[in-house]
Amino acid sequence: VQLQASGGGSVQAGDSLRLTCAASGRAIHSYGMGWFRQTPEKEREFVAGISWNSDATHYSDSAKGRFTISRDNANNTVSLQMTNLKPEDAAVYYCAASNIGTITAALLRGGDYRGQGTLVTVSS
Repeated sequence: VQLQASGGGSVQAGDSLRLTCAASGRAIHSYGMGWFRQTPEKEREFVAGISWNSDATHYSDSAKGRFTISRDNANNTVSLQMTNLKPEDAAVYYCAASNIGTITAALLRGGDYRGQGTLVTVSS
């Protein structure tokens, strides 16, 4: 499965952005999906995850209350709605897919497939 994130951009602190991950090659309806971010100074960081049927979601402490992950299996996409962005949210964001449909440690570690990212910059 190929994954491509889009929707990044340059915003000011307090603004919102919606990122979208488009999957191709295979239908993702049975995959657990997640969003991650990375900067040159930090290792890959888990941001949010969602189960195959959207029944379960999981967020990092930094994302909880501000970010919302959702998926549209019919259109093979996963989204991340980010609100009240902070300068420390600046990173390359990318999505990942796990062969297991639930939220597992494997997904939290990065999944089985990871795509190209989209850059988010946040100015104070």
